[in-house]
Amino acid sequence: MSEQPVVTVERKGRVTIVTISREAKRNALDPSVTAGLDRAMNDFEDDPDQWCAVLTGGPRFFSAGADLAAGPGEPTERGGTVGLVHRRRTKPLVAAVEGFALGGGLELVLCCDLVVAGRSARFGLPEVKRGLMPDFGGAFRVTRLLPPNVAREMLLTASDLDAERAERLGFVNRVVDDGRVLAAAVELAEAICENAPLGVRGALEVANAAIAGDEAALWRLSDETHALLIASDDVREGITAFFERRPPRWTGR
Repeated sequence: MSEQPVVTVERKGRVTIVTISREAKRNALDPSVTAGLDRAMNDFEDDPDQWCAVLTGGPRFFSAGADLAAGPGEPTERGGTVGLVHRRRTKPLVAAVEGFALGGGLELVLCCDLVVAGRSARFGLPEVKRGLMPDFGGAFRVTRLLPPNVAREMLLTASDLDAERAERLGFVNRVVDDGRVLAAAVELAEAICENAPLGVRGALEVANAAIAGDEAALWRLSDETHALLIASDDVREGITAFFERRPPRWTGR
């Protein structure tokens, strides 16, 4: 029996639905997820008949973040980290989030243009609990899409943001009942597809350029800081403690 793909693709009219399906590992981002997302996003971008995409993790959770044992694998040529984080997209991408989107999972949501969330959804950046920091762009992208003090609180305390507050703060476009999230996200994507595709892509390009600007210097700083953390005793302790299911013993070294 062939192994089930960890990323599946469905097309509904002009909308592509991309689903991370690694449920046994809480949709943790490993090399197989990276390859699947990269392939799905390449196909979507290259298909002239597909105008908008929805990214989801299914009805239980979006993603627990990077797989601490396997890692996300090597960056891809077109998508970079996890096949999406560094991607230069021209078409709209809607995140459909049920359950948790944590760490790298939230950083994938930050790559999207619009967010639909279930009432149970929660968003968090727990990397400091492992001696790390968000290194898929989350440390600076979250400050653009949330008020700075809220973003700093998430980064420094590893506290989660629930769906209702995320909507009040303007991060989530729509909050719907659990079980309705994917349908609501597809409805939003279909509303986008009612408009002229070139006009939509032009407006999206200008808007995202105004929001993101030039990220080159921020990526250099993020990569340098992350490299220092990776070499620390604390990150080894944080990851060991995670797998041993015990509180970490930090030394600040």
